Amino acid sequence: MNLKQLSEALSLSQTTVSRALNGYPEVSAETRKRVVEMARKIGYAPNSQARKLATGRAMAIGHVIPVSQHEMMNPVFMEFIAGAGEAYSRLGYDMVLKVVPDAQVEGAYRELASLKKADAVIVHGPRIHDTRHEILDTLGVPFLIHGRIPGQEEARSWIDMNNAHAFERATDLLLDLGHRRIALLNGLEDMDFAARRRRGFEKALTNRGLSTDPALMRQADMTEPYGAESALDMLDGANPPTAFLVSSMISALGVARVISQKGLQIGRDVSVITHDDALSFLPNGGDDPIFTCTRSSVRYAGQRAAELLIEQILPNPDVPVHEYLEAELIIGQSTGPCHATA
Repeated sequence: MNLKQLSEALSLSQTTVSRALNGYPEVSAETRKRVVEMARKIGYAPNSQARKLATGRAMAIGHVIPVSQHEMMNPVFMEFIAGAGEAYSRLGYDMVLKVVPDAQVEGAYRELASLKKADAVIVHGPRIHDTRHEILDTLGVPFLIHGRIPGQEEARSWIDMNNAHAFERATDLLLDLGHRRIALLNGLEDMDFAARRRRGFEKALTNRGLSTDPALMRQADMTEPYGAESALDMLDGANPPTAFLVSSMISALGVARVISQKGLQIGRDVSVITHDDALSFLPNGGDDPIFTCTRSSVRYAGQRAAELLIEQILPNPDVPVHEYLEAELIIGQSTGPCHATA
């Protein structure tokens, strides 16, 4: 499939089709959308070298990862990158991935901009007091945030799961099952997604006239040992939780391990709800999931982020793009009524 055949299928000139695929602003959004959809349908893949010469663009998207962001340097981040990579390949773009110390983030952005190595950037793991958007503004580099920076929601482009709503719904389910001693094992709460999840948890409790117990709340890198150590500490306490709400499947595996080691049964003696990123390498069962979960595919988030950046933000960088991904609440084997209440 070549450009001529694609043009004939659309009844458009090759010039119009080429300009639509390359993001020229004089092509209407409606025409651009029609061209992109037809290109996907018939499997047209533009020659990236030809597009570089024609547009003067790098035909690449940058990802700069600060090494101190432990939350990002994990399998969940790699699943996002895999999804984005699929979209880049389909749309004729390459990926530039740079992992640098915190102090070198600005330098990495400046290198991408000055050497024209990337046409735009995806910002990962926004923190509560993030300033990376200010650096990119100064450099004139278009960007999309995976997540949100507090106070910048309207002015910046982002794609984000509705973390607060997901964890409010999960907490409501546990409360409906009679649980009142609910532990929250969260990610690092200086990161925006974790702060929003905590707010959703707290909102659900407040709506029922309940207050949070600091002894049942943890935040850390979302590893399996973190889940196990937190569960062991809490279950050995004088007033242990009857349920756990966990921010990661990986940490939830640690919680489940400790519940089993203590001779308890998950879903009967202790309930667990986790966030499930629909990781390809860590499936949560099939038709009968192991864990009750809030599910939102991080791989799809990567694909969609790449599409938004290339198809909408690059042609119109001054128009902010916002997209919410709502998580599903899926009932699995890990939740049941609270026996203490019964």
